[in-house]
Amino acid sequence: MSTTDGPGPSATDAGGAAPPPRVVLLGREGCHLCEEARAVVERVTADLGVSWQERSVDQDPDLVRRYGEQIPVTFVDGRRHDFWRVDEGRLRRALGDG
Repeated sequence: MSTTDGPGPSATDAGGAAPPPRVVLLGREGCHLCEEARAVVERVTADLGVSWQERSVDQDPDLVRRYGEQIPVTFVDGRRHDFWRVDEGRLRRALGDG
């Protein structure tokens, strides 16, 4: 685990694996706020050419314990960025656009 409060490792391994996605969205199936957050994340990352990944908290008991009441939760570069809602302008600024 990284030293940030993110949902997973934030550095590549020594084997030269691809860098982690810049944006991680934690959510769960059937969550309407997650669907709204996903749309914002998809739009912003596509515009900026930034990688992103979505993970379900339901697949990991530790993530449920840590973030289950805050979903959706977004992380940028391994650090928690937003929860419940994703502000498009704030996300763009965090990714260096604006």
